[in-house]
Amino acid sequence: MSFDSNRPDRAALRTSDEPERLTLDLDSGHEQQGNNSLRASDADREQTLEALAAASAEGRLSLEEYSQRSDAALVARTLGELTGLTTDLPAAPRSDLAPVPVEITAVLGNESRKGPWVVPEHITVRSVLGDCHLEMQQAVIRQHVTTIDATVRFGSMTIFVPDGIDVRMNGRAVLGAKSSQLRGEPQPGAPVIVVNCDVFCGAITVRRPPLPAWSGIARDLVSSVLEKRRS
Repeated sequence: MSFDSNRPDRAALRTSDEPERLTLDLDSGHEQQGNNSLRASDADREQTLEALAAASAEGRLSLEEYSQRSDAALVARTLGELTGLTTDLPAAPRSDLAPVPVEITAVLGNESRKGPWVVPEHITVRSVLGDCHLEMQQAVIRQHVTTIDATVRFGSMTIFVPDGIDVRMNGRAVLGAKSSQLRGEPQPGAPVIVVNCDVFCGAITVRRPPLPAWSGIARDLVSSVLEKRRS
Protein backbone atom coordinates (compact mmCIF):
# COMPACT_ATOMS: atom_id res chain seq x y z
CA MET A 1 0.00 0.00 0.00
CA SER A 2 1.37 3.43 -0.96
CA PHE A 3 0.49 7.00 -0.04
CA ASP A 4 0.47 10.01 -2.34
CA SER A 5 2.18 12.87 -0.52
CA ASN A 6 0.75 15.40 -2.99
CA ARG A 7 -2.90 14.62 -2.15
CA PRO A 8 -4.44 16.91 0.46
CA ASP A 9 -5.08 15.40 3.84
CA ARG A 10 -8.89 15.15 4.20
CA ALA A 11 -8.65 15.01 7.98
CA ALA A 12 -6.64 18.24 7.98
CA LEU A 13 -9.21 19.93 5.73
CA ARG A 14 -12.04 18.78 7.97
CA THR A 15 -10.39 20.08 11.10
CA SER A 16 -9.42 23.42 9.54
CA ASP A 17 -12.56 24.30 7.58
CA GLU A 18 -15.56 22.58 9.14
CA PRO A 19 -15.19 23.79 12.73
CA GLU A 20 -15.19 27.42 11.50
CA ARG A 21 -18.38 26.78 9.50
CA LEU A 22 -20.06 25.11 12.47
CA THR A 23 -19.15 27.97 14.76
CA LEU A 24 -20.70 30.49 12.39
CA ASP A 25 -23.92 28.44 12.17
CA LEU A 26 -24.24 28.25 15.94
CA ASP A 27 -23.66 31.98 16.35
CA SER A 28 -26.30 32.86 13.77
CA GLY A 29 -28.79 30.58 15.50
CA HIS A 30 -28.18 32.32 18.83
CA GLU A 31 -28.60 35.71 17.21
CA GLN A 32 -31.96 34.69 15.79
CA GLN A 33 -33.28 33.12 18.98
CA GLY A 34 -31.54 35.06 21.73
CA ASN A 35 -32.68 34.73 25.32
CA ASN A 36 -36.26 35.73 24.53
CA SER A 37 -37.16 32.19 23.48
CA LEU A 38 -36.05 30.67 26.79
CA ARG A 39 -38.74 29.28 29.03
CA ALA A 40 -39.76 31.55 31.91
CA SER A 41 -39.60 30.30 35.49
CA ASP A 42 -41.93 31.08 38.37
CA ALA A 43 -39.25 33.41 39.75
CA ASP A 44 -39.16 35.28 36.43
CA ARG A 45 -42.93 35.72 36.50
CA GLU A 46 -42.83 36.89 40.11
CA GLN A 47 -40.12 39.44 39.29
CA THR A 48 -42.26 40.82 36.45
CA LEU A 49 -45.30 41.01 38.74
CA GLU A 50 -43.27 42.99 41.28
CA ALA A 51 -42.13 45.43 38.57
CA LEU A 52 -45.72 45.89 37.40
CA ALA A 53 -46.94 46.42 40.97
CA ALA A 54 -44.27 49.08 41.54
CA ALA A 55 -45.20 50.83 38.29
CA SER A 56 -48.88 50.80 39.26
CA ALA A 57 -48.08 52.20 42.71
CA GLU A 58 -46.05 55.01 41.10
CA GLY A 59 -48.91 55.90 38.77
CA ARG A 60 -47.16 54.70 35.61
CA LEU A 61 -49.88 52.10 35.02
CA SER A 62 -53.58 52.36 35.68
CA LEU A 63 -55.28 49.59 37.63
CA GLU A 64 -56.80 48.31 34.38
CA GLU A 65 -53.39 48.23 32.66
CA TYR A 66 -51.84 46.58 35.71
CA SER A 67 -54.59 43.95 35.75
CA GLN A 68 -54.17 43.14 32.06
CA ARG A 69 -50.39 42.91 32.21
CA SER A 70 -50.32 40.90 35.42
CA ASP A 71 -52.76 38.39 33.94
CA ALA A 72 -50.50 38.10 30.89
CA ALA A 73 -47.44 37.65 33.13
CA LEU A 74 -49.05 34.78 35.00
CA VAL A 75 -49.55 32.79 31.78
CA ALA A 76 -46.34 33.85 29.99
CA ARG A 77 -44.26 30.94 28.75
CA THR A 78 -41.05 32.67 27.59
CA LEU A 79 -38.77 35.45 28.78
CA GLY A 80 -39.62 37.38 25.62
CA GLU A 81 -43.28 37.51 26.59
CA LEU A 82 -42.38 38.81 30.05
CA THR A 83 -39.97 41.38 28.65
CA GLY A 84 -42.68 42.77 26.38
CA LEU A 85 -44.81 43.60 29.43
CA THR A 86 -42.21 45.94 30.94
CA THR A 87 -40.40 47.47 27.93
CA ASP A 88 -42.06 50.86 28.49
CA LEU A 89 -41.27 50.90 32.23
CA PRO A 90 -38.06 51.99 34.01
CA ALA A 91 -35.55 49.21 34.45
CA ALA A 92 -34.80 50.15 38.06
CA PRO A 93 -36.90 51.60 40.90
CA ARG A 94 -36.60 55.27 41.74
CA SER A 95 -33.47 55.95 43.76
CA ASP A 96 -35.10 58.61 45.96
CA LEU A 97 -37.45 56.08 47.53
CA ALA A 98 -35.84 54.64 50.66
CA PRO A 99 -37.31 51.72 52.61
CA VAL A 100 -39.15 52.66 55.80
CA PRO A 101 -38.52 50.93 59.12
CA VAL A 102 -40.26 47.58 59.49
CA GLU A 103 -41.71 48.71 62.84
CA ILE A 104 -43.93 51.76 63.40
CA THR A 105 -45.08 52.64 66.91
CA ALA A 106 -47.33 55.39 68.20
CA VAL A 107 -47.46 55.83 71.97
CA LEU A 108 -49.44 58.76 73.37
CA GLY A 109 -49.18 60.46 70.01
CA ASN A 110 -49.63 60.23 66.25
CA GLU A 111 -47.54 58.39 63.68
CA SER A 112 -48.03 58.25 59.92
CA ARG A 113 -46.48 57.07 56.66
CA LYS A 114 -47.56 58.93 53.53
CA GLY A 115 -46.36 59.94 50.11
CA PRO A 116 -44.08 57.77 47.91
CA TRP A 117 -42.75 55.38 50.56
CA VAL A 118 -41.61 51.82 49.94
CA VAL A 119 -43.68 49.19 51.74
CA PRO A 120 -41.65 46.21 53.04
CA GLU A 121 -42.97 42.68 52.79
CA HIS A 122 -43.60 42.50 56.54
CA ILE A 123 -44.33 45.49 58.74
CA THR A 124 -45.30 45.72 62.41
CA VAL A 125 -47.48 48.62 63.53
CA ARG A 126 -48.43 49.38 67.15
CA SER A 127 -50.74 52.05 68.51
CA VAL A 128 -50.91 52.49 72.29
CA LEU A 129 -53.05 55.43 73.37
CA GLY A 130 -52.20 56.90 69.98
CA ASP A 131 -53.23 57.11 66.34
CA CYS A 132 -51.46 55.54 63.34
CA HIS A 133 -52.08 56.34 59.67
CA LEU A 134 -50.68 54.27 56.80
CA GLU A 135 -51.41 55.78 53.38
CA MET A 136 -50.90 53.33 50.52
CA GLN A 137 -52.21 55.39 47.57
CA GLN A 138 -48.72 56.65 46.61
CA ALA A 139 -46.68 53.87 48.18
CA VAL A 140 -44.49 51.51 46.16
CA ILE A 141 -45.46 47.88 46.76
CA ARG A 142 -42.94 45.66 44.97
CA GLN A 143 -44.08 42.32 46.39
CA HIS A 144 -47.36 40.58 45.62
CA VAL A 145 -48.24 39.89 49.28
CA THR A 146 -47.68 42.40 52.10
CA THR A 147 -48.26 41.41 55.72
CA ILE A 148 -49.13 44.01 58.38
CA ASP A 149 -49.15 42.93 62.03
CA ALA A 150 -51.35 45.59 63.66
CA THR A 151 -51.65 45.90 67.43
CA VAL A 152 -53.91 48.51 69.02
CA ARG A 153 -54.36 49.23 72.72
CA PHE A 154 -56.68 52.10 73.64
CA GLY A 155 -55.93 53.74 70.30
CA SER A 156 -56.74 53.66 66.62
CA MET A 157 -55.17 52.75 63.32
CA THR A 158 -56.29 53.67 59.80
CA ILE A 159 -54.93 52.10 56.62
CA PHE A 160 -55.76 54.01 53.43
CA VAL A 161 -55.87 51.71 50.40
CA PRO A 162 -57.02 52.52 46.84
CA ASP A 163 -59.94 50.58 45.39
CA GLY A 164 -58.95 47.40 43.61
CA ILE A 165 -56.36 46.25 46.15
CA ASP A 166 -57.04 42.89 47.79
CA VAL A 167 -57.16 43.47 51.57
CA ARG A 168 -57.67 40.55 53.95
CA MET A 169 -58.25 41.23 57.64
CA ASN A 170 -57.61 38.54 60.23
CA GLY A 171 -57.38 38.44 64.00
CA ARG A 172 -59.55 39.67 66.86
CA ALA A 173 -61.02 42.83 68.34
CA VAL A 174 -61.98 42.86 72.04
CA LEU A 175 -64.05 45.84 73.16
CA GLY A 176 -63.14 47.39 69.83
CA ALA A 177 -63.57 46.99 66.10
CA LYS A 178 -61.79 45.99 62.89
CA SER A 179 -63.47 46.88 59.62
CA SER A 180 -62.90 47.47 55.91
CA GLN A 181 -64.76 50.25 54.11
CA LEU A 182 -63.38 49.52 50.64
CA ARG A 183 -65.80 49.37 47.73
CA GLY A 184 -65.99 46.93 44.88
CA GLU A 185 -64.11 43.73 44.19
CA PRO A 186 -60.29 43.48 44.05
CA GLN A 187 -58.75 43.68 40.59
CA PRO A 188 -57.44 40.34 39.21
CA GLY A 189 -53.78 39.96 40.10
CA ALA A 190 -53.81 43.01 42.37
CA PRO A 191 -51.37 43.23 45.31
CA VAL A 192 -52.61 41.49 48.45
CA ILE A 193 -52.40 43.17 51.86
CA VAL A 194 -52.93 40.87 54.82
CA VAL A 195 -53.75 42.71 58.06
CA ASN A 196 -53.35 40.61 61.21
CA CYS A 197 -55.35 42.50 63.85
CA ASP A 198 -54.92 42.42 67.62
CA VAL A 199 -57.26 45.06 69.06
CA PHE A 200 -58.24 45.84 72.64
CA CYS A 201 -60.30 48.95 73.35
CA GLY A 202 -59.51 50.47 69.99
CA ALA A 203 -60.15 50.25 66.27
CA ILE A 204 -58.43 49.28 63.03
CA THR A 205 -60.06 50.62 59.87
CA VAL A 206 -59.19 50.05 56.22
CA ARG A 207 -60.69 52.72 53.99
CA ARG A 208 -60.29 54.61 50.73
CA PRO A 209 -57.79 57.49 50.57
CA PRO A 210 -59.13 60.92 51.53
CA LEU A 211 -60.35 63.08 48.67
CA PRO A 212 -57.99 65.82 47.43
CA ALA A 213 -58.51 69.32 48.77
CA TRP A 214 -59.85 70.58 45.44
CA SER A 215 -62.65 68.02 45.51
CA GLY A 216 -63.80 69.35 48.86
CA ILE A 217 -63.83 72.88 47.48
CA ALA A 218 -65.81 71.75 44.45
CA ARG A 219 -68.29 69.98 46.70
CA ASP A 220 -68.79 73.17 48.73
CA LEU A 221 -69.36 75.17 45.56
CA VAL A 222 -71.97 72.73 44.33
CA SER A 223 -73.71 72.84 47.70
CA SER A 224 -73.81 76.64 47.68
CA VAL A 225 -75.24 76.70 44.14
CA LEU A 226 -77.97 74.25 45.11
CA GLU A 227 -78.85 76.31 48.17
CA LYS A 228 -79.17 79.46 46.06
CA ARG A 229 -81.47 77.69 43.61
CA ARG A 230 -83.67 76.47 46.43
CA SER A 231 -83.96 79.97 47.90
